[in-house]
Amino acid sequence: MIVAATLPLLVEHGDRVTSRQIAEAAGIAAGTIFRAFTDKDEVIAAVVESALDPAPLEAALSGIAAGLRFEDHLAAAIVIMQQRVIDIWRLVSNIGPRFHPITQRRIADSDALVRFFEAHRDRVTVEPVVAARLLRALTLSTTHPMLVGETMSSDELVQMFLHGVGEQQPC
Repeated sequence: MIVAATLPLLVEHGDRVTSRQIAEAAGIAAGTIFRAFTDKDEVIAAVVESALDPAPLEAALSGIAAGLRFEDHLAAAIVIMQQRVIDIWRLVSNIGPRFHPITQRRIADSDALVRFFEAHRDRVTVEPVVAARLLRALTLSTTHPMLVGETMSSDELVQMFLHGVGEQQPC
C-alpha cells in the first residue's frame, strides 16, 4: 500500500517527496511508514524495485487477446511495452542518481513474447527468443524520450520490425 501510493508521488516530486506526502497518499500516519521501512530512501528503493518487476508486464503481454492477426498482436504488445518504457523513464529520471544503481540490471527475456513468436515461427526468420529481444530493443530505442524526438506509433514499429527501413521491392 505504501509502495503503490508512493509511485505517483515519485514521478511528480522525485526523491524530494516527503514522508508526510507519502503517508497522506497511503491514508496512514507518517509513523506507520517507519514501522515498515527504515527510512524514506528504503521506501524509494522499494518503489523502484516494484516498478521494475517484470510480472505486470508479462501479465499484460500474456493478456493480449488470442486470435488477433499477427500484426495486430505485435502492435498490442508494442503499446504495452511503450507505456512501460515511458513509465519507468519518468520514475528513473525523477528519483535522482543515488537510486540509479538499483535500475542497472539486465532486462530478462519476456516469456510471453517468446511464446508468441514460437506460436508464429512461420512469420519470423530468427529464433523466437531473438525475435522477442529484437522487438523489445526496437520498442525501447524508438520510445525512450532521450533517444528519439517523437515516439513512433505501434503500427509504424510493426512495419519497421517486419520489413526494416529499406524500400519494399515488388515480389
